[in-house]
Amino acid sequence: MTTLWDTSGSAVVKELAAQRRTGGAVLSGVALTLVVVADENRVAEAEEAATAAAEQHPCRLLIVVRRQIEAPTPRLDAEVLIGGRLGPGEAVVMRMYGRLALHAESVVLPLLAADAPVVTWWHGTPPERLATDALAVIADRRITDSSLAEDQLAALRARAADYAPGDTDLAWTRSTPWRSTLTSTVDSVSGRRGDAVRVLGGQVEGDAGHATALLLAGWLSARCGCEIPVMASERRPGPSGVSAVVLELDQDEQVRVEADRRGGAVIAQPYRPEATVALPDRQLGDLVGEELRRLDPDEPFAEALESTTGVADLAHRSAVREHVWFDPAEAGRDGGEPLDTVPEDSVGSDEVAVNSERNSAEVAP
Repeated sequence: MTTLWDTSGSAVVKELAAQRRTGGAVLSGVALTLVVVADENRVAEAEEAATAAAEQHPCRLLIVVRRQIEAPTPRLDAEVLIGGRLGPGEAVVMRMYGRLALHAESVVLPLLAADAPVVTWWHGTPPERLATDALAVIADRRITDSSLAEDQLAALRARAADYAPGDTDLAWTRSTPWRSTLTSTVDSVSGRRGDAVRVLGGQVEGDAGHATALLLAGWLSARCGCEIPVMASERRPGPSGVSAVVLELDQDEQVRVEADRRGGAVIAQPYRPEATVALPDRQLGDLVGEELRRLDPDEPFAEALESTTGVADLAHRSAVREHVWFDPAEAGRDGGEPLDTVPEDSVGSDEVAVNSERNSAEVAP
């Protein structure tokens, strides 16, 4: 590991190239570039999760920490690692001070792996409009986590208002075990009957304000064609915010999947004995790793977000975002609205040329 104090973006590029020449090509090819945006108080957690995800998907890991934006002098401190504490691949941790933090893309762009997709993950509060962060504009996939918000329903509504294909949320990822279990259970009932099952109603029991429970209910409502609400549960829900799901089927039948305290779930369905399946609470790194498996638009997430928030036609929006300059200092004086133009003395532009800059910015091996 090499630490560069009060350095520049070009020095970081040169150091990464030098370490690759000295240590040999650790990665002959990478699947993607993972850009992690984290606050200082969440860096350790973000590093641990990103390292676990990078072990599943070979990638170049770039961690951006924006610190003290109000600092009078721009400054960049960077750690360059190859095969170190952040996994076997290439990683750069960048702490940015002053106005440089508003133009993180000027440092990140030359570090992106050429001809590889870019995924940006905000481990913390993302911008209300992702287009105000150039790190979102250059990304093929954007990962947020509404479960970190104080008002998680409001966070989901903000994500729906700003949605573009390629967006996803870790609150949605946490519902994967529940969705898989419910799908296989209903399919089992259909197989026993020999025909398709109709869901007439039901409910999700758990924390009525939890983003995962809300998205799970939204997904069920969209798929079943009927309203599936979230009802407060007397039992304490797990980290996913869900303690049980009940589905009312045609022919007066009912399916119930209820989480137990041993990391599993008990399935009750007609004419069959109760069954227990694993339903573990996964670590943050496993959640991020799941999202890196597919980089195409997540249409089921869009459907669930539509149903949860009431915002329609999300999947038909353009996947291309145009960068909107946003200066927090100006926002404080002008009422919080993003600026429509870029100041002449700023670094960067109001429109990021993703392909040309990204593909020509590979670090020399």
